Amino acid sequence: MSTATLPHKASPSLRASLREFLALTKPRVVALIVFCAVIGMFLATPGLPPLLPVLAATLGIALVAGAAAAVNCLVEQKIDALMARTRARPLPRGQVTSRQTLIFASLVGGLGLWLLYALVNPLTMWLTLATFVGYAIIYTLLLKPNTPQNIVIGGASGAMPPILGWAAVTGSVSHDALILFLIIFAWTPPHFWALALYRREEYARAGLPMLPVTHGEAFTRLHVLLYTLILTAVTLLPVATGMAGWIYLVSALVLDLLFLGYAWQIWRKYSDALARSAFRYSILYLSLLFAALLVDHYLRFPLS
Repeated sequence: MSTATLPHKASPSLRASLREFLALTKPRVVALIVFCAVIGMFLATPGLPPLLPVLAATLGIALVAGAAAAVNCLVEQKIDALMARTRARPLPRGQVTSRQTLIFASLVGGLGLWLLYALVNPLTMWLTLATFVGYAIIYTLLLKPNTPQNIVIGGASGAMPPILGWAAVTGSVSHDALILFLIIFAWTPPHFWALALYRREEYARAGLPMLPVTHGEAFTRLHVLLYTLILTAVTLLPVATGMAGWIYLVSALVLDLLFLGYAWQIWRKYSDALARSAFRYSILYLSLLFAALLVDHYLRFPLS
């Protein structure tokens, strides 16, 4: 066999390995995290934020978020193997080892923290490290296996991205950044409980104390509605504080009404298909809500 053919035989294997490591980082989740962080960067200043901190912070936050996701996969690999939604991940399939995952997460997370410290500012690095600890350790190891309030308490780490973005540009955290945090914090329970409802049997099999498992379907359906009402109120805070204007207000009201419609139907006429639709809508909802904030911001503070 000619040695010239060896790179062609190695290449598909390398690409497959890279895909497996990329899968460990939960790219779709990280994309939403980075999107919310970038929105925080642009909302933090009337004009365009400086390019270097934006690029460095975006990459650094993405790397640390990916490392946190990989640690989550490492810790939960046995649980993942029991659930249809997660059994195709690299660790349950044996495509990567626990040691490889730990080394990968350490390298990627360490690089991300270094970028934030060296090219952005120490505050952003420390806040991002705290977010990593909150998700990878406090939520994954302590909250998720032990309390049905795991997603409520643990949602604090998931709500940090806009604060990280804000700190990256300004070097501080203002009350407006905290409002963005509150929006995601209030959004997390109805978003996740919609998923937990139609995956309740899998969570029960895995022994995880998710709300539908510990308190029943009816209790969870009611709390999806109640938390969506809380979310609706929280999304009006940017208007109440002067952070946003009528464009955001109209957008938020439309998005909130649609979310409330899903929550009402989940409470009154539940089906797994409806919960799936609500879960998918909740992701679109958050993306559009933050996009509306950005559009409103730059119409109120034109770049010219």
